Amino acid sequence: MIKENLLEVLHEMEEVTKLFKLEPFDIYIIGGSACILGEYTTRATLDIDFVDLGYPAKYGKAFSLLRDYDMLEYQSTILSPTYKQRAIKLDEFKYINVYILSKEDVAVSKIIRLAKKDIEDLNQIIPKCDKNLLNSIINEIIDRDDLFESKKNEFIRKLSIFKEKYNV
Repeated sequence: MIKENLLEVLHEMEEVTKLFKLEPFDIYIIGGSACILGEYTTRATLDIDFVDLGYPAKYGKAFSLLRDYDMLEYQSTILSPTYKQRAIKLDEFKYINVYILSKEDVAVSKIIRLAKKDIEDLNQIIPKCDKNLLNSIINEIIDRDDLFESKKNEFIRKLSIFKEKYNV
């Protein structure tokens, strides 16, 4: 039911984009909504977090449909520079290009908080992940020069907890 609701909102976004004759665009979904759409976890969420790709203001009408959403700046988000290479395109969208992050990218993005809901998600995601890929993504993030220093420091601080808990 939750997955269908998320897909319905994204389809509405696609229809508005066509209605206003906007050019097709890419959207990369991260977090809990990516977990649901990719069937990585069973936790319910209706919020949609996506990476800000510098969308022009004319797309505001389309993005306003995302109800509870967060447009995440790349510089403040725990993402590998190569996340797009692993992202999975949702084929049911024919006009806009909707991608969800790989389970490994989603898992690594959760390290910075390790809140209760993140731990619940990680407990479901990590057994399905390639641990070598997890470590590669972690190293790419640590090597980023464009990540806010405070975010990088918090990520590194929580990393040892994550590695010990999940044997990564």
